[in-house]
Amino acid sequence: MKSRITLWAAIILISACKPEPKEIDYTDWSHYGGPEDGSRYSSLNQITRENVGQLSVAWTYQTGDATERSQIQCQPIVKNGILYATTPGLDVFALDAASGEEIWRFDPFEILGGENSWAGTNRGVSYWEKGEDKRILFGAGNWLMAVDALTGAPIPSFGDGGKIDLRKGLDDKREDFLIVANAPGVVFEDLLIIGMRLSEGLDAAPGHIRAYHIPTGKMEWIFHTIPKEAEFGYDTWDSKYVSQIGGANNWAGMVVDYQRGMVFVPTGSATYDFWGGYRHGDNLFANSLLALDAKTGERIWHFQGVHHDVWDRDFPSPPTLIRVNHDGKWIDAVAQTSKQGFTYVFDRESGEPLWPIEERAVPQSSLPGEQSSPTQPFPTLPEPFMNLVFEEKDILNLRPEWEADIRDQLQNALYGDMWFPPNAEKPLVLFPGMDGGAEWGGAAFDPETQTFYVNANQIPWMIEMTPNSDFENVGKSVYTNYCGNCHGLERKGNLPAIPALLNLEAKYSPDSLTALLKKGRGAMPAFDYLSEEQRDVLVDYLLGKSQEGDKKELEAENAALNPRYYMNGYKKLLTKEGLYGSNPPWGVLTAIDMQTGLRKWQVPLGEIDSLSQQGFAPTGTENYGGPVVTAGGLLFIAATKDEKIRAFDKDTGELLWQADLPASGHATPAMFEQNGKQFLVIACGGGKGTKSGDSYVAFALPD
Repeated sequence: MKSRITLWAAIILISACKPEPKEIDYTDWSHYGGPEDGSRYSSLNQITRENVGQLSVAWTYQTGDATERSQIQCQPIVKNGILYATTPGLDVFALDAASGEEIWRFDPFEILGGENSWAGTNRGVSYWEKGEDKRILFGAGNWLMAVDALTGAPIPSFGDGGKIDLRKGLDDKREDFLIVANAPGVVFEDLLIIGMRLSEGLDAAPGHIRAYHIPTGKMEWIFHTIPKEAEFGYDTWDSKYVSQIGGANNWAGMVVDYQRGMVFVPTGSATYDFWGGYRHGDNLFANSLLALDAKTGERIWHFQGVHHDVWDRDFPSPPTLIRVNHDGKWIDAVAQTSKQGFTYVFDRESGEPLWPIEERAVPQSSLPGEQSSPTQPFPTLPEPFMNLVFEEKDILNLRPEWEADIRDQLQNALYGDMWFPPNAEKPLVLFPGMDGGAEWGGAAFDPETQTFYVNANQIPWMIEMTPNSDFENVGKSVYTNYCGNCHGLERKGNLPAIPALLNLEAKYSPDSLTALLKKGRGAMPAFDYLSEEQRDVLVDYLLGKSQEGDKKELEAENAALNPRYYMNGYKKLLTKEGLYGSNPPWGVLTAIDMQTGLRKWQVPLGEIDSLSQQGFAPTGTENYGGPVVTAGGLLFIAATKDEKIRAFDKDTGELLWQADLPASGHATPAMFEQNGKQFLVIACGGGKGTKSGDSYVAFALPD
């Protein structure tokens, strides 16, 4: 069957004059993803298989601003001997890369206002220089900011006094959006190209991609991921509602092919995530890999990985630029991992897949008003990097009581196909789950061996859909729209990561709860974009003082669509003890030969001490953050919930070294050389149900 890949006509001209491959500096770590190709590969070889066991802590930098449920997801960059990164509270700092001594630190709220205001997470910063002008660009909530790279001083000439409000310029009717610039933008010449994290509901902003002129902050171009009328892809949406739909955003990051002047941008799903009755059609350019002209934002080619997504299967990580010997010919390619365990590989210029991608029939939705896609794309190769289906044999059976618990939860559940859509009659086991498969840490690629490395979660989630009755309770309606996805319609949460919202009257007054909603905390966003009336009725509802009556006036003010079916909270399939409902491994690390598309090895990633002490083999754990591979024969990765960083033999997957961290390293490491010494640095911010931390830890060999 044919693949749904569309090419820009001008690609024929580009293909006629292919450039010679560019030599990339693989000792460089000044980009998100390390070298400029995003490969997370280092040619440094001072640390080897033979001496990795001698690694010890070289320095530790503590930020001092961790809070309950805070995280550090940042991958540091290093330029001219200076390491740049961010704190849990989103301060930006510069360290001497060899010693860890602080050079400067900047609190963005000095100019943004709002002490300790919620601004989400930050996964890194971007570096730009032109002559003596050297800048660090970064996101803090809905703000894009620029500071002097040598002093940390804000650049007043950038945007409005050193800042740009990313809520502006997306929609000609609204600016009151929840926006978080969580992934760093990419620099191309004098442009910063950036995406953003958005709400998961129908209140979401459209996820358009924008480029800003770095010297001035002026927006240079915009690519509409939700097309406007007469633009390519508009006919893949319901024209009646398309102007009110949001999402299709790049929250995972992107990568630039500097030689060709192309930027590769993965996008997420359109909203509402789990019921698409207002967006009939395939919904371009949601769930797509976009190849854009970096100078102009014009589309060169695209590939859509999920048509009309109702599973929250965003493309979750930046793509990786790779060069492979395929069928006897060297090809400059781009590889994109997915939450569903697939890797898609394309010729960078033409967009043609290196291996066939087939459109196959999938189960269809039975939800009223929904029109799911009859087919979905399946790559024939590379081999999947995880299990693709949860079946009877996969039900947790390590102990009889655990198996009985899970089977009881599955009595009326639907499972056995990764493409079963959500339905109103039965709970659905979503596998791979909403957090992958692959996640935002990204993959690593070794250009010498043409091996691709990716870590993944193998954890089942549960989806239950609830009809949207015409709530007479105004507060419950607001809660359902803005809070129900995370905390569930019964407000029971998803412990330990998402707390319950029951009995709040014992902990909060109306004023203190209103202040929390305005400012946010930890992983909870600030709901400062809600109207005062919406916040008031939400506070009353949460404190048991809900108002009864007609909600039409409130809805008219909000002027938002309401889905006919809601997903009843993010829930993993867990035992009473908190163990995942599938047989392990729950976290895996996989090596794929990109010449053949076949797996070379796969090993569990992470360990649960309590299970190991009972005699069970390492089960792997949930993991967030990516790997780094080196010329020294090693693959380094933290990511796991067990508060360790590890080194594996990159050829065999054998575990060669591990070290304890002060908190889980839910981030991708940095690898660099300074003063003749090779360093490995990891952010230890915890979170994701583990204790929060505030440290960056550097490892090196002893002198």
